[in-house]
Amino acid sequence: MVSDSSLRQNWRQQLQIDALKQQLSAAYALAVSGEEGIELLQSTLLERQHHPPSVLDGRIFQLLYALAQPEVKDFLDRHWPQGLVPLPPEATADYASLQTSLLQQNFQEADRLTLTHLCQLAGPSAVARKWVYFTEVHLFPAIDLQTIDRLWQTYSEGKFGFSVQRRLWLSLGQNWERLWPRLGWKENNLWTRYPNGFIWDLSAPDGHLPLSNQLRGVRMMEALLCHPAWTEIS
Repeated sequence: MVSDSSLRQNWRQQLQIDALKQQLSAAYALAVSGEEGIELLQSTLLERQHHPPSVLDGRIFQLLYALAQPEVKDFLDRHWPQGLVPLPPEATADYASLQTSLLQQNFQEADRLTLTHLCQLAGPSAVARKWVYFTEVHLFPAIDLQTIDRLWQTYSEGKFGFSVQRRLWLSLGQNWERLWPRLGWKENNLWTRYPNGFIWDLSAPDGHLPLSNQLRGVRMMEALLCHPAWTEIS
C-alpha cells in the first residue's frame, strides 16, 4: 500500500515535468491532500516566484486562495500582496479588479471588466458608447493588452486570452468563418446569444473568452489580433 507521503512526493515530482495536464492534476491532488500537500504547493510557488507567473503558478495560486484558510491567505498576502501577476506601473489602467475576478474564476465579471478597460484605452467617446471602433484599437498601449492577456491566460489554465484567439485564428488561415465555431461564438450559422449562450467556466473551448461583439463586423477583432502587442512577445 502506497503511503500518503509517497503519493504527495509523486505529485510534487509531477509538478516538475513539462506536461501541463499532469502538472494541473498534481496541483489539485496536493491541494486536497491535507496540510502537507498545501505546504508543498506553497513551497513550489516560493521556488518559482522569481520567474514570470506561468499557467501552473496561476492554478496553484487559485487553489490556495480557494481554500479560504487564514494562514494560507496570510501566506499569499505576504508574498504577493498585489496578486500573483505583477501589474506594471506604466500601464494606463489599474487591473487589480480584473485580476481578482479572474483569480476567483468569475469569468463573466472579468469579461465585463475587460470591455470596460478596452473602452478606457480607446478614449472618452468609447467609454460613453460602451464599445470600441476598429480605428481606435491602434491607440491601445501594448503593455495594457499584454497585461490583460497575461491575466486571462494565467488564471484560466492557458485557455483564454487575446493571444490564444490570435493563435487559433492564424492556425485556421485567418479564416473568420472557421474561427467563430472554434471559439464557440457561432453554431449552425447562428451567433451565440449573450449572456446565457456563452460558457463562463473552464469547460468552454479554448479562446472562448474574452468576448468581442462581431455583430458590428470583424474589423475591430482583426485590429485587435493584429496589434503590435502580440508580435512584440512572439
